[in-house]
Amino acid sequence: MDIAGFLKSQFIFHLLISYIFIASGLIINFIQLFTLILWPFNKQLFRKVNCKLAYCLSSQLVMLLEWWSGTTCTLYTDPQNCCKYGKENAIVILNHNFEIDFLCGWSFCERFGVLGSSKVLAKKELSYMPIIGWMWYFLEMVFCKRKWEEDRKTVMQGLLNLRDYPENFWFLIHCEGTRFTEQKHEISMQVAEAKGLPKLKYHLLPRTKGFAVTVQCLRNVVSAVYDSTLNFRNNENPTLLGVLNGKKYHADLYVRRIPLEEVPEDEQECSNWLHKLYQEKDSFQEEYYRTGVYPGTPIVPPRRPWTLFNWLFWALLLLYPLFKLLINMISSGSSLTLATFGFVFVAGELCANLMVHLEGEKFIREKPHTLYCGLTHFSGIYIYYS
Repeated sequence: MDIAGFLKSQFIFHLLISYIFIASGLIINFIQLFTLILWPFNKQLFRKVNCKLAYCLSSQLVMLLEWWSGTTCTLYTDPQNCCKYGKENAIVILNHNFEIDFLCGWSFCERFGVLGSSKVLAKKELSYMPIIGWMWYFLEMVFCKRKWEEDRKTVMQGLLNLRDYPENFWFLIHCEGTRFTEQKHEISMQVAEAKGLPKLKYHLLPRTKGFAVTVQCLRNVVSAVYDSTLNFRNNENPTLLGVLNGKKYHADLYVRRIPLEEVPEDEQECSNWLHKLYQEKDSFQEEYYRTGVYPGTPIVPPRRPWTLFNWLFWALLLLYPLFKLLINMISSGSSLTLATFGFVFVAGELCANLMVHLEGEKFIREKPHTLYCGLTHFSGIYIYYS
């Protein structure tokens, strides 16, 4: 391990990254609160400002993937379609096999300039959570209570509100509803057999109602569906902890642009269309495991520097007062002060490790709170309806 790799794996740097994210997130939430005065007079300006503020926060996580860990992503797609990415509204369907696939989805958005305006459906409870939840509230994310009978009207209204959105946006969807595991796959295929549906080898059975409602509400606003299939080279099993430790991964993403006119309007026909799409995704994965490549032309979209510049801005703004405070504490020579500082440091390390290992297992691997529908954006926030 080189010096840079060693330093990236040290907890003190993880603590500083967390401090910058939390402190900047609270500042951004505070600024977002004041943007509410714009809503009665200029709703579109309110939306544009909040897209920029949301980018300031979500891009910090993309920075960790692209610049801190140096993870690369090769895009396999039709070059004629590549020029349309980021210049039109789209529904992005992602497979859900890896712990960091939500980060790769955000990276895909960032490379084409729509990270700040990307959309999802999330649990209502998250709108009360500081930082990410509050940011999403001001970004007009669609929130629901996890009961489709109660949520259908709310979800449809939230989606219809996006029809006049002033920025190009992507709506990211994980139609499988939860991350792939062998146990979940076995149960899913039992359901497929009971319903007379074709079995899948590398995916769970897609849940269709959320996708159908999204298509219905955003038709004539969204231009296309981006069918996106992600995998990692050399049987890599990427983790959030690995990214935080600066480990470099090598992702391959196959993207097909499907004009929305090709997606049926009828709900049952739309459901059949989605099942067929996942059969095709399965065949692409089969081909990838056999050859190591996807169909299409390999393209490596360049990293945009704005995620790094944004993080450096917040780091310079927030670390100076922190270091000044720590220096004053240490120079005071007080035994109580030093003991308090040491206790906070150790407690922070223990809490961070506990969150990574326990919360990661709970929210990313198992997701016991997950419902089946199909719309997401952030680990632990996948909401789906069957």
